[in-house]
Amino acid sequence: MNNSARPLALVTGASSGIGVEIARQLARTGHDLVLTARRVAPMEVLAAELHGAGAAVTVIAADLARPGAAAALARDLAARELAIDVLINNAGLGAAGRFDRQEETRVSEMLQVNIVALTELTRLLLPAMVARGRGRIMLVASVAAFQPGPRMAVYFASKAYVLSFGEALAYELRRTGVAVTVLCPGATETEFFAVAGADKSVMAQKFRRMMPADIVARMGCAGLAAGRHVVIAGVVNRVMTWAGRFTPHRWSLPVTDKLMASE
Repeated sequence: MNNSARPLALVTGASSGIGVEIARQLARTGHDLVLTARRVAPMEVLAAELHGAGAAVTVIAADLARPGAAAALARDLAARELAIDVLINNAGLGAAGRFDRQEETRVSEMLQVNIVALTELTRLLLPAMVARGRGRIMLVASVAAFQPGPRMAVYFASKAYVLSFGEALAYELRRTGVAVTVLCPGATETEFFAVAGADKSVMAQKFRRMMPADIVARMGCAGLAAGRHVVIAGVVNRVMTWAGRFTPHRWSLPVTDKLMASE
């Protein structure tokens, strides 16, 4: 199995944004890494950087938008005899626009990455953690998990699934030695809005001071180390999630709709 005494962390979506910063944070705190995403070149650059920080790094290309990709990744890990101590389910996709006008393929990919692959990978790697009596799992959700989201209906709903799944899983595993943390970032300085086609939205245009991805990663990893069940990144985002929980939807839906509309 792992030859190093350092715990081994698997980070999905490790080619950009929050995934890159979580990998950096874990390397600084004594972890070896397995990086996985569709794009190999950025991960190889990151791997070279993390080697310099003393981490052993394995890069595995995987497209979690494809059915069966999580199982194939788990088989690859087993073939390499890589036992995962920390699972960071960070990979995620978004798409903006009215639901009936979105591309069917994109909708399917969102469901596959945000829900199916996340769930399958957790299910495949969790039993070994439970058997060892130790392990940590981070599921990256969003402040979007706390309310419905017109113009990004599937994305918001998928993150609500991640939050619900993660909180329930944390409770189920409370006596096993395996801790589960759900990280809920708000608007973050990543390529998310551009990739999701929401870079012209009111939110993307008006929220010029988005939270840097490294700060989100640091908050998430601190919460993971402390065994916190839910980490909402930043005071403003905590206020937003409180409002999302308790504001009647007849009020919150029009506000969200306006934020996600193009200027």
